[in-house]
Amino acid sequence: MNSFFKRAACFFAALSMAIMSAVGYYGQNLPDSFYVSGEGLPSLGIILKMTEPESGDEAAPAGSFSGTAESATVSLLGVIPVKRAEIIRTEAPVLIPGGTPVGIKLLTEGVVVVSTQDVAGGISPAEEAGIRAGDCIVSANGEDLASSNRLADIIMSSHGDEISLRVRRDGREFSTELIPRFSDAEGTYKAGLWIKDSSAGVGTMTYIDPKTGCFGALGHPISDSETKKILPLGSGEIVDVTITGCDKGSAGCPGELFGTFLSGLAAGNIKRNCEQGIFGTLNYIGSRREALPIAFKTEVEPGAAKMLTTIEGNTPQEYDIVIEKLSLAEGSDTKNLIVRVTDRRLLESTGGIVQGMSGSPIIQNGKIVGAVTHVFVSDPTMGYGIFIENMLKAAGQLER
Repeated sequence: MNSFFKRAACFFAALSMAIMSAVGYYGQNLPDSFYVSGEGLPSLGIILKMTEPESGDEAAPAGSFSGTAESATVSLLGVIPVKRAEIIRTEAPVLIPGGTPVGIKLLTEGVVVVSTQDVAGGISPAEEAGIRAGDCIVSANGEDLASSNRLADIIMSSHGDEISLRVRRDGREFSTELIPRFSDAEGTYKAGLWIKDSSAGVGTMTYIDPKTGCFGALGHPISDSETKKILPLGSGEIVDVTITGCDKGSAGCPGELFGTFLSGLAAGNIKRNCEQGIFGTLNYIGSRREALPIAFKTEVEPGAAKMLTTIEGNTPQEYDIVIEKLSLAEGSDTKNLIVRVTDRRLLESTGGIVQGMSGSPIIQNGKIVGAVTHVFVSDPTMGYGIFIENMLKAAGQLER
């Protein structure tokens, strides 16, 4: 009998620990607010339940989109409270789904340090000045920098004199002094810097707001390939593209779409480059697909969906995919979905998801739910996606 009670005590102790851990995990990781279109409360799955707003809670304006906010409680199995959450009721935005390829041209604000190196005698002037890869050099001797060539000219004409630099790192700026050294090998003064001031490539349009002409694309930032840092946006534009070919993806080797810019005329201007994608305004909308409402993240569910993308020319096609898994975690603003390509046509043509498809919208139950953002290197039939809700928040098109 004593052994029975001991086992029972151990069981209940373990159960209590598991419950406490679950409450702590969900309390920390679940969002503090949820957008809802229509009546009722959002579904959070089998384990988590949301109870009706408490009586007496007052509705309050939820922002420029004229929503209302209410208070509700999230609990484990509807019994054990986890946290209070805000329910924001608003009409779901109606957007034109993309899927068309776009050429992207970006000029950085200042110049970005890709790497540093020694100049002479094992000395790197850049490292002596405290500069490292990923930094953005904003100005030199008080002059705002618009190109890497201009900084190179200042360094070469310095004759070894001290150069005052203004540098931005992780959102903070600091000043430093750079003393170039003469390179016998190159016969000029050098700083030991590899720098860049621009980026170009091909991606996919995610959505267009038919009322404002605002667009979102990629679902991830334009970053430096070496440092993985987001490139600071000085100015940027998108241009029309036609897809001319594809390197088929395979395990361990991601494929890639190839495209040709159709003209030098900008189809739109990029206003923001951030974790959730690139955003801006189109110069013209033209003939597009029928607009669809978005699905807020709590409406998205595992199961069948469609990916809208272009693998030839510039006309998007729908392909079958499956949403394998999704995450509502607060800190997961970009890798919200795991998707798997099931469409035989796409698998035979590209092997699955390839570079250049980033931004391809995901459609489920007649709504835009998100966009494909990354391919799994080990398995190109699978990849990550982002909730469309998170893209709109980053663009300032869905805010309180």
